[in-house]
Amino acid sequence: MLPVVRRTWAPCGQTPVMRHRVRHHRKISTIGGISISPHRRHLGWYLHFHSDESIRQEQVIAFLRHLLAHLRGNVIIVWDRLGAHRGAQMRAYLRQHPRLTIEELPSYAPELNPNEYGWSYLKYGILANFCPHDLDELEREVFVAAVDAQTQQELLRSFVKASKLPIRL
Repeated sequence: MLPVVRRTWAPCGQTPVMRHRVRHHRKISTIGGISISPHRRHLGWYLHFHSDESIRQEQVIAFLRHLLAHLRGNVIIVWDRLGAHRGAQMRAYLRQHPRLTIEELPSYAPELNPNEYGWSYLKYGILANFCPHDLDELEREVFVAAVDAQTQQELLRSFVKASKLPIRL
């Protein structure tokens, strides 16, 4: 709920004032992944939003179910070392779904994760200086911004290209 304050334009002598509620620490947690088609022609950005929840194994498994329902063939998942990616429940789920292959990024390497560039685009770009009145308004704006980004192939390509992964698009 706390806005990300960024530099902005304003008429001379009229400093912008942002009013927000700092008393509560409500949040929206998001899990997402960028898909790349086998022939590198189409990219997708799959997202799940969770109001006032942290991402745990249950949310990751629900997200993987969503991916398997939408993507054909084998799916290679490249993810960071979040604790929710490594629990017993997650290992059991992965054993049951041989279509999924897991590759882990090195520890503390957000620069290798294209998804991080997507989050930065939303948080520090589109939603910068946004002061929601409540969690519902924040959720609506995040959803609208994400849906808009999902339709822009060149934007999604820029997230992958910005990462240091050896992927040619």
